[in-house]
Amino acid sequence: MTLLNATSLSHHFDYPLFEDVNLTLKAGESMAIVGVSGSGKSTLMHILSSLLRPNSGKVELFGNDIYEMDEKAMVALRRDDLGMIYQSHYLFKGFSAYENLEVAAILARQSIDSGLLERLGIDKVVQQKVTELSGGQQQRVSIARVLSKKPRLIFADEPTGNLDHATALEVMDIFENYLRDNSAGMVLVTHDESLAARCNYIYRMQNGSLKAS
Repeated sequence: MTLLNATSLSHHFDYPLFEDVNLTLKAGESMAIVGVSGSGKSTLMHILSSLLRPNSGKVELFGNDIYEMDEKAMVALRRDDLGMIYQSHYLFKGFSAYENLEVAAILARQSIDSGLLERLGIDKVVQQKVTELSGGQQQRVSIARVLSKKPRLIFADEPTGNLDHATALEVMDIFENYLRDNSAGMVLVTHDESLAARCNYIYRMQNGSLKAS
């Protein structure tokens, strides 16, 4: 099943950013987008994940043109089918880690997977306030919060940026297992070439175009 199909995407701000980007991702697959800072990687991910309308081109998720959806359908899509992970955690600071997970699980009508918390190494700290956790622990809570939603498509922008390399590789193992077990897909934006190499496809953003690497 095709999860993502982007055709002829172009975007600019005060200057041209990229043009004629075409991407396809099927269930169980992952792609990495790499490139120098400012090349347009994160902007492209925002377009693919429904957060920014492109200047031209089309994005289809699960067979639907997302920028032709009404607001109600878009909210349902983001709530039920998309998972977004950023280097900034965006956790509720007044809540415990577990309460952050509960909010996401309740909204998505899912349950919290205790095994996932163990694999991420946060099962012993989930009752603590997120402000009491290290940056790496907060990042793993953020990842657990997204995976608890059981999204069909994950958009991850530098999701391991606050983790040491060994932990980052363990998190990639978790992502890979999740994609396989849930017939899901992942778009990964990263500077880490070793993490990119774990994906099925690698694309490099350079000089306003996206090329298979």
